[in-house]
Amino acid sequence: MQITLELPDDLVQHFSPNQMAREIVEALAVHAYQTEKITHAQVGSILGLPSRWAVDSFLKENNADLHYDEADLDCDRETLRQLRIQPSKSTS
Repeated sequence: MQITLELPDDLVQHFSPNQMAREIVEALAVHAYQTEKITHAQVGSILGLPSRWAVDSFLKENNADLHYDEADLDCDRETLRQLRIQPSKSTS
């Protein structure tokens, strides 16, 4: 989708014309993520980031806290518990 915006000169003067479109998309992606309109994976897809670590880095650079709540913690704890009780596989 293409959108035409009229931006105040006082704002535009602080940005490189070559990078402005990318910076607007990045700012919109960060805002959408922070307001839980898009997911972590969608941020990566929208911005063409190569990995979840690149997405994590991008979000951190933009002061967007990763969504990780008590339910996520409980899920991670359960995964760890299951990994601990699995018999280890030896390569004998």
